[in-house]
Amino acid sequence: VQLVESGGGLVQAGGSLRLSCAASGSTFSINAMGWYRQAPGKQRESVARITSGSGSTFYADSVKGRFTISRDNAKNTMFLQMNSLKPEDTAVYYCKAVGSGDPGEWWGQGTQVTVSS
Repeated sequence: VQLVESGGGLVQAGGSLRLSCAASGSTFSINAMGWYRQAPGKQRESVARITSGSGSTFYADSVKGRFTISRDNAKNTMFLQMNSLKPEDTAVYYCKAVGSGDPGEWWGQGTQVTVSS
């Protein structure tokens, strides 16, 4: 499985961005996908996740009500709509997929999101 993120950039506080993660390869093996982020000097943290079957979603408390995760199964693409962005949302955002087979998890290369105050 290969994952490619896009949509990052520089935005002012209160603005919006939409991230995309396009999956290719053995996408049939994917059970769930998610967005993670890592700010400078901090550990990588989970932002939002979505399952492939039921489409159940999970959000970190810090983004609830502001971010929305979604997917387009036909295009093997996952999205993260980010609204009301805050400077503390500044980080590199990574796409992750988990599923069957080896290695069972895959990461994208990351996309930078910078929110200015």
